Amino acid sequence: MYARRAERLAPTLAASVPAGAIGFDSGHAFPGVLPDLTREAEIALTRYRAETLQYAPRAGLPDLRAWMAGYTHPGLSAEHILVTNGAKHALELVCRLLLDEGDTVAVTAPTYFSAIPIIKSFGATFIEIPQDDQGLDVSMLSKTPKFIYNVPDFHNPTGITMSIERRQALIDYAKRHSIVIVEDSPYREVRFEGTLPPSLKALGGDGVIQLGTFSKLMAPGLRIGWAAATPSMIARMAQLKTDAGSCPLTQRMILEFLAADRLPAHIQRVQGTYGSNRDRMVAAVTREMPQATFARPKGGYYVWLALPEGTDGDAVAACAAANGVAIIAGSKFFANPGPKHHVRLAFSHATHEEIDEGVRRVAEAFRAAQQ
Repeated sequence: MYARRAERLAPTLAASVPAGAIGFDSGHAFPGVLPDLTREAEIALTRYRAETLQYAPRAGLPDLRAWMAGYTHPGLSAEHILVTNGAKHALELVCRLLLDEGDTVAVTAPTYFSAIPIIKSFGATFIEIPQDDQGLDVSMLSKTPKFIYNVPDFHNPTGITMSIERRQALIDYAKRHSIVIVEDSPYREVRFEGTLPPSLKALGGDGVIQLGTFSKLMAPGLRIGWAAATPSMIARMAQLKTDAGSCPLTQRMILEFLAADRLPAHIQRVQGTYGSNRDRMVAAVTREMPQATFARPKGGYYVWLALPEGTDGDAVAACAAANGVAIIAGSKFFANPGPKHHVRLAFSHATHEEIDEGVRRVAEAFRAAQQ
């Protein structure tokens, strides 16, 4: 009955988090950092009413595309930018643009779990590439996939940032074999310490399609992201959109927020809040779960725990849910069946008190799953 793309997908949705549960599962924004957009909404609905309540240009509002181009890389123009309904929508359009049934896509092992069903729905198979504390291990690339998908900055789920040496090696490999790199970069501004290497887009130019989003910069509910690519790619991706143009109301609200120069202070607030949450979760895990190992992330939203070999991360997640805290089992982050002794904890949404209590409950779940 189903199309092949649908047959490959799970027949049920993931259970929703019960009311009152502590949420360490998804990368929701911390409520206290969501910006007040009352002024921006008023301007968008009065001064720009004829724009914001009509269909939007399919590629996005020209002024927002121009801002995104300068923000992404100074050498780009508006013609290099497509506005989308978040970064996952941009990835779906990249798959529409590049993938045929039976193509292969290279991803890290583990990789962003929401990218897996998007890519899989186009009939692609996966080549999983190991990573270490320097990021994707380019030396393990031995096949030529249709594209390479990676989250190089504060990787989801591991929190690892790809080193400059690995970035350059990846760019060189892709150029030699004429492979497109898809750089998913939602966390680049959510940095707590250190400096970041240049983006893959800055290093690789036209060989890299970069995906971005305002979900982490401002608020996930705005559902505005973008893709940065060559003008010919952008033109084709725009024609593959089926939404008649992403919401002009939220695009204009974002433009007014940017025009008021509110973004720098907002990013500082995000970095301070999430950095503090990171510190609290690292301390709690170190205290409550000394058996777990992890890399201390320098940005992003997540802590990726490696539990002792033989631990069933799915069982730990189930026990944690029964104990009132939602986490995601590490098995969901592997495109092909892989190790099961990991879990991912998001520190972005919870308060400090919830982090302390939630990690304590996760430790209880770990002990229960061992019995």
